[in-house]
Amino acid sequence: MNPNNINTEFTLPCGTVIKNRLVKAAMTERISNPNYEPTEGHELLYKQWAKTGAGILITGNVIFDKLHTESAGNVYFGDETMIPKLKKWADAGKTLGHHIWVQISHAGRQTNRFNNRHPLAPSHVKLKKTGLFGKPKVMTEDDIHQIIDGFVKAARITKKAGFTGLQIHSAHGYLLSQFLSPKTNTRKDQWGGSIENRSRLLLQIIRKVRKEVGDDFPISVKLNSSDFQKGGFSEDESLAVINMLNSESVDLLEISGGTYENVAFFMMNDEKTRESTKRREAYFMDFANKVRKLSQIPLMITGGFRSFDFCNEVLEKGELDFIGMGRPFITNQSQIPEFIEGRIPVLENMVIRTGFKSLDEAAEGGYYAIQIIRTSKGKGFKPKLNPLRCAAFLVSHEFRKSLSKKK
Repeated sequence: MNPNNINTEFTLPCGTVIKNRLVKAAMTERISNPNYEPTEGHELLYKQWAKTGAGILITGNVIFDKLHTESAGNVYFGDETMIPKLKKWADAGKTLGHHIWVQISHAGRQTNRFNNRHPLAPSHVKLKKTGLFGKPKVMTEDDIHQIIDGFVKAARITKKAGFTGLQIHSAHGYLLSQFLSPKTNTRKDQWGGSIENRSRLLLQIIRKVRKEVGDDFPISVKLNSSDFQKGGFSEDESLAVINMLNSESVDLLEISGGTYENVAFFMMNDEKTRESTKRREAYFMDFANKVRKLSQIPLMITGGFRSFDFCNEVLEKGELDFIGMGRPFITNQSQIPEFIEGRIPVLENMVIRTGFKSLDEAAEGGYYAIQIIRTSKGKGFKPKLNPLRCAAFLVSHEFRKSLSKKK
């Protein structure tokens, strides 16, 4: 009988032991109250996810700047008076002794108009997406240092609230990803130009966060393999950044890809995905093999994993250290404990389509957003939702939530 590599421990460079190799990747919850505080919904949601037995639960984006939300319903990690309420959320995720890590993010130019008509960004490069995003303001040197301080403060609050680790979000087109990309960072100062300069903000944040949380607290970085856009952040540049990360104190590197203008992490979930990708199963495994040749940072890939045998195989071969899953924690939540044990061979995939290609991306996002909100209210998974209603949900949700927020 082949060993069950998924259900084995792993010791991170900081010394923290993770009980198994399955990670619930970050998915935005969208359920904070009008004061940007966590709710009972967070506690219920994470108690449910804790029951899956996953070694790590990574939260959805949290913010430290209320003028730059990733989504309406983000929780604010910029005020230490919120720690008692944050502690209840952390405790819920640790119900069965597993880890709960906080994903810290800044949306930059991907802040929608309902929240900020002129968000801060590295350069004057507007996001071309359905008119929901305004032209950004170029960040000053002082703005950049405030961003660094914001990440550090959020890290401090994360640890004080009892969360067991953190992730710095530098993927999917958010602010740190914007700095890395030559398409969105056209600066001529020390923060732009060469890949070394474009990486400066990420590296400084990692160093200062490490100093704040200490040597034994897990720090993860989420990074794009590429932006999948002409003139954007490329695979070669991603590998160059990873090579720089080798000299930093990083405990887990998560690889993903895409931005709001090319949402690879949604649209690779397609029945028309080329056969070689289907056989390989996970979206970014080819890139992971390139990473392994130059870095020994513990590695996690998120996107596409569904079969026990394939997950077990890549762990056995040492191609990865952790398996990241997002949507299965919604659609297949009750099956995950048995999947970890090898008693369920495949977590069946769902594809949400409207019949209108231009709406499919929004339908995918809306479908899973609705399901998370339902779970946070104690309602069960509802497989059949109207795809067109799902496509409209995110915009209507952002608008309604933004009206209730206190700036």
